[in-house]
Amino acid sequence: MKIVYFAWIRERIGMAEEEVVLPAGVVTVGDLLLWLKAQSDNHAAALQAPEVVRVAIDQEHVEHSQPLEGAKEVAIFPPMTGG
Repeated sequence: MKIVYFAWIRERIGMAEEEVVLPAGVVTVGDLLLWLKAQSDNHAAALQAPEVVRVAIDQEHVEHSQPLEGAKEVAIFPPMTGG
């Protein structure tokens, strides 16, 4: 699965994208964020508050409860700011 990072999440992780093979227990977006957070210190720094991160599967924004089954690309964005 391709993971694409945007804005300060990309900067903290140190890469724009990566290919990952998910372990069996990672089935939802929320599971993915927690799993990614454990992959390196940079991932942990970028995803220290995974509940505020926005996610899109195959270019459609989804909730963290969304299953990953069939997803080709997951994009991870920082929360919206501004007014």
